[in-house]
Amino acid sequence: MALAGASLVMGNIANARDVVANRNRRGEKVKIAYIGIGNRGEQIINDFARTGMVEVTALCDVDMGAPHTQKVISMYPKAKQFRDFRQMFDKASNLFDAVAIATPDHSHFPITMLALASGKHVYVEKPLARTFYEAELLMEAARKRPHLATQVGNQGHSEANYFQFKAWMDAGIIKDVTAVTAHMNNARRWHGWDSNIEKFPAGEQLPPDMDWDTWLCAAAHHDYHHDYHQGQWRCWYDFGMGALGDWGAHILDTVHEFLELGLPYEISMLYSKGHNDYFFPYSSTILFRFPQRKGMPPVDVTWYDGLDNLPPIPAGYGVSGLDPNIPATNQGDTNNATLFPGKIIYSKDLIFKGGSHGSTLEIIPEEKAREMADKLPEVPQSPSNHWENFLLACQGVEKTRSPFEINGVLSQVFSLGVMAQRLNTQLYFDPRTKQITNNAFANAMLTGIPPRKGWDEFYKL
Repeated sequence: MALAGASLVMGNIANARDVVANRNRRGEKVKIAYIGIGNRGEQIINDFARTGMVEVTALCDVDMGAPHTQKVISMYPKAKQFRDFRQMFDKASNLFDAVAIATPDHSHFPITMLALASGKHVYVEKPLARTFYEAELLMEAARKRPHLATQVGNQGHSEANYFQFKAWMDAGIIKDVTAVTAHMNNARRWHGWDSNIEKFPAGEQLPPDMDWDTWLCAAAHHDYHHDYHQGQWRCWYDFGMGALGDWGAHILDTVHEFLELGLPYEISMLYSKGHNDYFFPYSSTILFRFPQRKGMPPVDVTWYDGLDNLPPIPAGYGVSGLDPNIPATNQGDTNNATLFPGKIIYSKDLIFKGGSHGSTLEIIPEEKAREMADKLPEVPQSPSNHWENFLLACQGVEKTRSPFEINGVLSQVFSLGVMAQRLNTQLYFDPRTKQITNNAFANAMLTGIPPRKGWDEFYKL
């Protein structure tokens, strides 16, 4: 555990910053280390490879001997290999300038915090963090290190919807928004489980060579079980963020940023099916209420998930569309969904429908869209995809479009939603003091349970 000590990390920061400054000249390949290299990790590793802008120097995964990691290992035989990310930073920090993190939600915080403290640029999958407090600390850590590029993996921020939403806002097409419906009605991993569960599953034999202690990171101890591993962690409050944390960043990201929603003052669980203390409900309806901002009216955002929990559909909605840029996923079958993941935006004069990731908005009904056609501004093309944008930011050429300072607040919104979901209740939140005012137990959940022994150092970096 000494590897996690703040003193060891801080001693290397000055040297690490010099290395980054010297290497990241425009046009040079970014030396990168990957943490979490199976499943989704493999996908983003391939996305980075397609840019032609990286040199892979280190690979890290708690399950380096497993079939789902061996493919990537064989692709980069010269890269240093580690099971414990702390050892990677301790022994090979001089070999890389940036890290890409594709690990379970509960482990994003310690890995990312150590990366920032070590002077590394950071790309991390969404959600940024699992708890409100962890997101707060990561935003603070990034602010203290403005020379480091940070990027959260909601790819839509580098695709058409991002640039369209901004252009339509600037042109006054999107204005006076009062309500947003967001929905994710695909099958989830936990939908077939028994919601009468009264305890966590009994421990099983560990897979060969797996570092379970490092997999757990700061989370409370759980004996290994296959229903925690390889994506199954998404199901559990202790490890994941459910459908909201998984898909919310792909559906509500532009709404949250460009409407400048910030933090809500009320979060209410309106509907729950299959509620229990361990894993996420089969279906949920969560209301987020945001106050007036900079002359913009208050906004109610209502989240729907579950196979039987479709949102109200306005007249003239038409056929739902699916963004072809959504990456392949093992989290559910989008082809069989009744209504594709997406959103409906209600403003004073217009209604917009949109999908997930980079899917562009449409004005509905069609008659209104035709009427508005000649008033729509030209939408600029994206100068770089999400991975190129991060690497160009590492080189000082561009700024990242989903840095911690922007995505961190959205991550906090989702953590508040998950708290209301977990407690199946209504929460009143003060965005100024960042405290829950009507529920002391929920207020303590903003921080979460204390980290396991030896992991508290990450909260001090």
